[in-house]
Amino acid sequence: MRKLKEKSKKFSPAMVFIILFGIVSLFSDMTHEGASSIRGAYLSLIGASAGTIGFISGLGELIGYSMRYVFGKITDRTHKYWTMTIFGYILDILAVPALALVGEHGWIAASILLVIQRMGKAIKKPAKDTIMSFAASGEGVGKSFGIQELLDQIGAFLGPVLLYVVMLFKTEGSTFEIYKTCFAFLLIPGLITIIMLFVTKYKFPNPEHFEPEPKEYIPFKLKDKFIYYIIGISLFAFGFIDYALIVMHISKTFGALGQGVVTSSLINSETIPLLYAGAMLIDAVAAMVFGYMYDRNGVKALVLSTIISAPFGVFIFTKTTTASIFIGLALWGVGMGAQESILKAAVTSIVPKQSRATGYGIFECSFGVFWFLGSALMGVLYEKNIMLMVFVSIIAQLLAIPFYLKSSKK
Repeated sequence: MRKLKEKSKKFSPAMVFIILFGIVSLFSDMTHEGASSIRGAYLSLIGASAGTIGFISGLGELIGYSMRYVFGKITDRTHKYWTMTIFGYILDILAVPALALVGEHGWIAASILLVIQRMGKAIKKPAKDTIMSFAASGEGVGKSFGIQELLDQIGAFLGPVLLYVVMLFKTEGSTFEIYKTCFAFLLIPGLITIIMLFVTKYKFPNPEHFEPEPKEYIPFKLKDKFIYYIIGISLFAFGFIDYALIVMHISKTFGALGQGVVTSSLINSETIPLLYAGAMLIDAVAAMVFGYMYDRNGVKALVLSTIISAPFGVFIFTKTTTASIFIGLALWGVGMGAQESILKAAVTSIVPKQSRATGYGIFECSFGVFWFLGSALMGVLYEKNIMLMVFVSIIAQLLAIPFYLKSSKK
């Protein structure tokens, strides 16, 4: 018993907060990443075209990211970190199981719910990332955001696995009815998310106290290194293909929706969620590895992850083998892991405490605008010229590297 108490003392209050908040993210990601594993296939099933899926995915990201600047400013002015976080989480979480209420041809209603879900993320993210940064400042920002992303992606793995289990038992009915049941089951981790969020708030009502106040007020300014960083992450966002388009392509190519040519017994409508689960496992490992690398080597870790992940489109969209899909999704997972850990950690390093929510808002607003533009373009190019789509994706991601390097210079 004494040994257990001694081990628990090794965790500082800030680290306990990081882990608890990571558990909140775990169940949150079970909910909306579980949905993401079948979202593209579901939208296609209820009448949306590839161009529409690309546009809606991009529009959701545009709203979800661009509005973060507004809510970041509000958070900095009001310091209502928990209020913004909780309200955003509730809106984000409840919009997902509501997809179970959509009709058989209700792609418009489904699209509206997806946009509402992204609005919830817009409200919560600047406040959430800011209070995480307060705790991370004394624990190592790369390591801290890496731990959160690890727990985040365990949830992103378990969500699709949950849907796979649901599909194993829900053998009767059409694919549409099976998918509706999947969305309904996502209410379970959604409710656990909200409960754990209130538990964390109860234990740590003032997370801003983790980081000491600066001796003097430092107003927010768009410094050159921050501008270079914003340009870099915007190029990355523009070129990074949304998973909704990826899963739609896989579904059609492998006959998972009863169309196209069936080329693999491993990929079908039941196993599609497992593909996303696998990518999320890679994401989790990559987040930890590159998070620790960031604390030691700065944005060079982001450069390396970008080089590794950039060619994922070649394996996913230009090949028709199971092995190539697995390789492509693994590379895609590396890019996602770095995006979720290093990108946030870098903002913590660049922007002072008093205006960090604004800094996160600007960062995520730009990220979302270019994610929207890229997703809309990728959806159009997919229907016109897949090879050109892959080329644009790779070039945009690689063009981000020089700006990452410039942002790291003192």
